[in-house]
Amino acid sequence: MSKYIGPVCRLCRREGEKLFLKGVRCLNGKCPFDKAEAKDYAPGAHGKEAQFRRRGRGARGGSDYSRQLREKQKARRIYGVLERQFARYYKAALGRRGLTGLNLLQILESRLDNVVYRLGYASSRAQARTLVTHGHFNVNGRRTDVPSYVVEPGDAVTVREGSRKCTYFRALLEAGEDRPAPSWLSRDFSGLSGQMVSLPARHEIEAKLNEQLIVEFYSR
Repeated sequence: MSKYIGPVCRLCRREGEKLFLKGVRCLNGKCPFDKAEAKDYAPGAHGKEAQFRRRGRGARGGSDYSRQLREKQKARRIYGVLERQFARYYKAALGRRGLTGLNLLQILESRLDNVVYRLGYASSRAQARTLVTHGHFNVNGRRTDVPSYVVEPGDAVTVREGSRKCTYFRALLEAGEDRPAPSWLSRDFSGLSGQMVSLPARHEIEAKLNEQLIVEFYSR
């Protein structure tokens, strides 16, 4: 499966805002996006030229299609999802009852790598994907190494017994809890476990996304 392996700070510059793809490293004051010039234009050889062409038409693209595309790309990059997979998530959201945009965000939030991140057992979604891929987590007592696994309400996510001896998880316990878990997840930090209590409500989803623009993009 292909994946983006370039510098993630370019993705933040392309979207015109910090996406916190490096976790705590985005908060240490040395993030390249914090430089004034990084916010003025998109990355690449033609970034400045494109910015001059867009001047007077609003921020980073003036057409409806451009805004819809950028919102969809931003959501993909925040959650680390490829194009085809994202389209499948939208199709699944469309088949559910309720608001399609909210359904889509709930599916993305229910991914195992995101749940691990939101429980505080990883500093970023990218790190959570690596931990899951290496087989450090069980879901309902079964080893699960698929980051895209969709966790359902009532499912329990725990660090495997053998993985608790790893340096990373020992250091995690020694450091203590550094951020609270959202209300739709229950967490036992000392036991390195957690459970999905319910699907997240819209106000409980951290990502700054306009899901309606994504729905409009796929509704063209």
